[in-house]
Amino acid sequence: MRFRPPRPFAVDTLIALAMVCVAVLLGQESAKQGWPALDRPAYALVVLAHLPVAFRGRAPLVVFGTVEAVTFGYVTLGYWPVVCTFGPMLALYTVASVRQARTTALCAGLLVTMWVYAGLVSDSDAMASVVAQALLFSAVLWRFGFLARRSAELTRRLRVEQAERARREVAAERGRMARELHDVVAHHMSVISVQAGLARFVFDSDPATARTALGTIADTSGEALDELRRMLQVLREEDLKERDGSPAAPMPGLARLGDLVERVRAGGVPVELHVRGAPRPLAPGVELCAYRVVQEALTNILKHARHATASVELHYQEHQMTVAVTNDGEEVIPDRVARAGGHGLIGMRERAKLYGGTISIGPQSEGGFAVRLTLPASARTERRGDETTA
Repeated sequence: MRFRPPRPFAVDTLIALAMVCVAVLLGQESAKQGWPALDRPAYALVVLAHLPVAFRGRAPLVVFGTVEAVTFGYVTLGYWPVVCTFGPMLALYTVASVRQARTTALCAGLLVTMWVYAGLVSDSDAMASVVAQALLFSAVLWRFGFLARRSAELTRRLRVEQAERARREVAAERGRMARELHDVVAHHMSVISVQAGLARFVFDSDPATARTALGTIADTSGEALDELRRMLQVLREEDLKERDGSPAAPMPGLARLGDLVERVRAGGVPVELHVRGAPRPLAPGVELCAYRVVQEALTNILKHARHATASVELHYQEHQMTVAVTNDGEEVIPDRVARAGGHGLIGMRERAKLYGGTISIGPQSEGGFAVRLTLPASARTERRGDETTA
């Protein structure tokens, strides 16, 4: 299996040009080191031994073979071998960072052979030192390349695992919302059943009551159809399964926010509840969404900002309602949780999306932390899309 971490071509080109410049400057010192001065063919070989490194990210083996072949010709002509060592060394590291051990070992062996060959051609008096350097440098380059390859592999696996974990969390959250929506629909169907029975019972004796019951059935069935439509739009097919046999708890709504606030106060966080506008009945799904978002926001305060003072504000408007949970703590959700997209954050965003609302989660410019949710006042409001902010 091949692991090729992204490497911008422009960066590799700059590295290759820099190596060419260093090698050319070093080549001018050949005569002082007791080696033949470099002529035009020698400088051409020096350039060819380093410039292909610019393509190491696209064809590492081809680049390694090219610079090795050019270096072989350069050394055979009797020039100072040190000048052409940078290109082959970087090429070996690149191969080690993207290829398996067998291929890398073969390339490392070729580099050692080239190094020893240079020592033999130059009649070096310190062959033991040349061999030791060849083995040492090749081993170091192989090791660093291996670590880079393993790091890239682990990073890739981590990203796959994070994506899979996020997918499972979203699926679990949608499944939970599906069960809650099932309760909403069941409630609607119960109302319809009762009203239908009443209308049939009084159809002849009390037409006015029957008409009222039929109107209630029409409104309730419309809301139930809207709930089903939303559920079918956002939930996967595997989430539409039968519920288990465990008893279902009553759905919470905005009327129970007072109890929720009292529980948070008992947990040690001062919380104030403010209501603006005239409270009025809302669709059960909308109330459930608002309640769950407030619950999650207050839970985060309990977890991460216990010494903060919190405020919950409900604002009833003509066509929408706004829920804001703010606190004066420095940070409610740690950066690592916010970046990873915690389960609670996923749930809040999914709920807002489900009911055509918008939600913002983050620090305030004046200090503290805020969660603001805006929802259409009726569950029958057309969905505005997937707009959420964080």
